[in-house]
Amino acid sequence: MLLFALGFLLVILQPSSGQFPRVCANVQSLLSKECCPPWGGDGSPCGELSGRGSCQNILLSQAPLGPQFPFSGVDDREDWPSVFYNRTCRCEGNFTGFNCGECKFGFSGLNCTERQVKTRRNIFQLTTSEKNKFLAYLNLAKHIPSQEYVIAIGTYAQMNNGSNPMFRDINVYDLFVWMHYYASRDTLLGGSNVWRDIDFAHEAPGFLPWHRVFLLMWERQIQRITGDENFTIPYWDWRDAEDCEVCNDEYMGGRHPTNPNLLSPASIFSSWQVICTRSEEYNSQQALCSATSEGPIRRNPGNNDKSRTPRLPSSADVEFCLSLTQYESGPMDKMANYSFRNTLEGFADPQTAISNPAQSSMHNALHIYMNGSMSQVQGSANDPIFVLHHAFVDSIFERWLRRHRPMLEVYPAANAPIGHNRENYMVPFIPLYRNGEFFKPSRELGYDYEYLQEPALESFQDFLIPYLQQARQIWAWLVGAAVFGGIITAMLTGLIRACWKKKGGTSSEIQPLLTGSEDYNNITYQSNF
Repeated sequence: MLLFALGFLLVILQPSSGQFPRVCANVQSLLSKECCPPWGGDGSPCGELSGRGSCQNILLSQAPLGPQFPFSGVDDREDWPSVFYNRTCRCEGNFTGFNCGECKFGFSGLNCTERQVKTRRNIFQLTTSEKNKFLAYLNLAKHIPSQEYVIAIGTYAQMNNGSNPMFRDINVYDLFVWMHYYASRDTLLGGSNVWRDIDFAHEAPGFLPWHRVFLLMWERQIQRITGDENFTIPYWDWRDAEDCEVCNDEYMGGRHPTNPNLLSPASIFSSWQVICTRSEEYNSQQALCSATSEGPIRRNPGNNDKSRTPRLPSSADVEFCLSLTQYESGPMDKMANYSFRNTLEGFADPQTAISNPAQSSMHNALHIYMNGSMSQVQGSANDPIFVLHHAFVDSIFERWLRRHRPMLEVYPAANAPIGHNRENYMVPFIPLYRNGEFFKPSRELGYDYEYLQEPALESFQDFLIPYLQQARQIWAWLVGAAVFGGIITAMLTGLIRACWKKKGGTSSEIQPLLTGSEDYNNITYQSNF
C-alpha cells in the first residue's frame, strides 16, 4: 500500500491552503506587499477574468485586544499578514485559495456549486485496508515536498524588510508541523529577550476554530497528494481510556523494546525525524525554526507527571464540559472560569470549570500523557497521534455547537488575547481565514463525525429539532395541562353566563368593552410558552 501511495509522487498538485505561497516568496511580492497570484484557469490575478476574485487591500480588524501582549510592532504575526502582504486575493462566492483556484470547504465541482459532506470515522472502525491506507498517506506526506508552499526561516527584519527573502522548501507533513510551531512560538524581542505569554492558536477563544481550520487544510492536502478525494481524518475516542490504545505497531507505533522513550522499529513512524522542538535554542539565537531534523519522535505514554495529569479524560468530564453554556468568559485566556473553551482545552477543572493551570485535563491531558514530542506545544504536531487527538477534540466542539446553537455574536468580537478576536485573521494561514468563520456547525464546512451523524435536514427543520425533542419529553404534561385548562375555561364560562342570567341581561349602561376600529390594529397579542 505504501508503494501504491508513493506512486503519486509525480501527480501535478493543485493549489491548497497553507503558509507562504511559493509564488509570493520573492523580492517583488515582499517589497510590493502584494500576494495576488494568477489562477491557471485564465491566467489573471485571482481568476478575476472568470469572476473568481480580485486583488484587494486587506481589511484588518480594529477591535481592541486584551492586555496579555503589551507590545506593538515587534512581532511579524501582529495584524496578520500585513507585515508581509497588505494586498491578497479576495475570492467571490464559493471560491477560495491564495489565487481563488479552489473551492471553499464543503463545496466541489468546476464552479464550486456542489455541496458535499464527508464523514470522519473512529480509527478503530476502519477496515484493515482503510487503516493501512491512512498510515501510508501519512508516510507519503512526510516524504513528498510541498509544491505550493515554503516556510520562512527568518523574521521580516532579518529579511531586510523583504529585500533578502529567507524561505525554504518543506515536506507536506512538516509544513503543518511548522505552521503549528509558528502560531505558538514566543515573540523575539532582541538580544536574549523573548515574550512567552503569546499564542495565536492556544489559551484563548481561537483555540477551537484555529485547529478546525488546521485539520481541514491538512485533510485537503492529503486528498490532493494522494488523489483520494474521499479521504477524511479518523479520530481516536479517548474517553475512559486506561492507556494509549493507538500506541501499538498496528496503528501509531508501539514502544521500543529497549528504550521506552522511542517508538518500536516495526512502526513506520520510528524513522520519522521531528522539527521545531528546540524552542529555547531558537530563542537564545533570536531565530526561527528552520525545519532541520532534530531526532526521532519521542513518546512514553503513561509515564508522565501524575500530579499534573493523574488520568485520561472520562465520559463524565466530557459531558460536564458540554453542559457549560458560556463559550468564553472573563479574561478569555487560561484563567477563564466557566468557559467551555478553557475547560475543553484543559486549563480548567472538568468537574467545576474553575481555572487551574497547574493541572492539565481534557485536551491538555492527552498531550501530557504522551510524555514526549506531543507534550511540548510548539512541536506537538510532530507525533501523528496529534491529528487523531485533535479530530476528537473538534468533535466535542461540534457537539457543543449543536447542543447550544450559539449565534456568531457569542464568539468574542473584542478584548481577547492578540489574534483571537472574532474578525482577526488566523496566523499563519494564507489564504486568510477569520476566527469567526469557523464558529459554525461542521456540516456547513463539509464534514461530519460518524458518531454524531443525523439525517440531513433542511435548515428550518434542523432548527426545530431540539424544541420538538423537548416537547416530546413533556408531551404528557402538555396534554394534561390542555385538558385541565379546558375544564377550567368551561367552568368559568358557565359561571359567567349564570351571573348574566341572574342580572337579567345587559343594560344600555353596561356594555361589553369594544375596541374602536381605528385602534384595532394597534393591539398586540403575546403568548408565553
